[in-house]
Amino acid sequence: MTTGVDGHGEGAKVSLINDPRWRGLFFQAALLLAVIWLFWSIVDNTVTNLSERNIASGFGFLDSTAGFSIIQTLVPFSEESSYGRVYVVGLLNTLLVAIVGIFFATILGFVVGIMRLSRNWLVARIATVYVEVVRNLPLLLQIFFWYFAVLRALPGPRDSVNIGDAVFINNRGIIAPSPIYGEGFAAMPVALLIGLVLSFGIRRWARKRQEATGQQFPVFLTALGLIVGLPLIAGLATGFPVTWDMPALAGFNFKGGFVVIPELISLVLALAIYTASFIAEIVRAGILSVSHGQTEASYALGMRPGSTLRLIIIPQALRVIIPPLTSQYLNLTKNSSLAVAIAYPDLVSVFAGTVLNQTGQAVEVLLMTMLTYLTLSIATSVFMNWYNARIALKER
Repeated sequence: MTTGVDGHGEGAKVSLINDPRWRGLFFQAALLLAVIWLFWSIVDNTVTNLSERNIASGFGFLDSTAGFSIIQTLVPFSEESSYGRVYVVGLLNTLLVAIVGIFFATILGFVVGIMRLSRNWLVARIATVYVEVVRNLPLLLQIFFWYFAVLRALPGPRDSVNIGDAVFINNRGIIAPSPIYGEGFAAMPVALLIGLVLSFGIRRWARKRQEATGQQFPVFLTALGLIVGLPLIAGLATGFPVTWDMPALAGFNFKGGFVVIPELISLVLALAIYTASFIAEIVRAGILSVSHGQTEASYALGMRPGSTLRLIIIPQALRVIIPPLTSQYLNLTKNSSLAVAIAYPDLVSVFAGTVLNQTGQAVEVLLMTMLTYLTLSIATSVFMNWYNARIALKER
């Protein structure tokens, strides 16, 4: 007599088509083959169409001379540079906007999110108005506002806003002194790095010491002394080998110093202020997710509101804040591609725009651009997931 399977007996014979495990493998293999066939068809069709229209394919164009200039570059660049160099310049400009924008959006978002929970009626209403107004206006419109209505409306170079005869603000950007590093300057950044490493080590040691003995250690003041003091000592020992290239008005514009172009300022302002309005709501929701009993318990122990917020509420709220905060960081990075609207030379503007128009190799250019944004998003997600796992509550 034949018995059943999976708990009904051993040695039962079941046909492959009725076995859930083999049936699942079959459908997954079929789906994989279908995806490969679809991808291959797209690639083959694209190559055939490009060949019929005598359009070159491949990535050899990256070595060709670009023949145009870029208004802002973080690495040396000239009209003689290659299209590959244009990609590097665009990528660095995109990273600059994303990193600076995330930094300011995080600070502003946390401040406004805490302000919304303030017991002060006026402070809470100001934060509410900020969130409701900013997050309901299109980001592109805000970029135009900062660029055309604010920065472009500033006076010309001759009527610049003068700050101490060193910094000048006009419709061409912010012009500030540029440092010129002399021999022996390397000792100062090395001292700063040593100060950061020592501060991190002291912080870990102080935490373990407090867990073991309950005694606190002045970590902040110690770290501040190391981070500021060590570079200062290195500078005194080497005679501060730094001079300054001061900007000066010559003709119709300033010469010398370094310039922060208005396109960069307006883009960072719009991205940071817009994203901060969403981060503020995430922070508010995270703080409200922590039981009010935690606050009452800390007050009962004699802790002040500031210490309660910093040491009790925020660490617990971060577990709720970090996942949606990651999405906002990804959005800010991708939204930086709107820079093309005001001609800021980011990756989309100079590579997916100018280079594509000059070479006509749309497939290669757009593929590189998409893979770049995909890589940036994955790297951001991996880092934030690591941080989220690190601060997760560990039950004992």
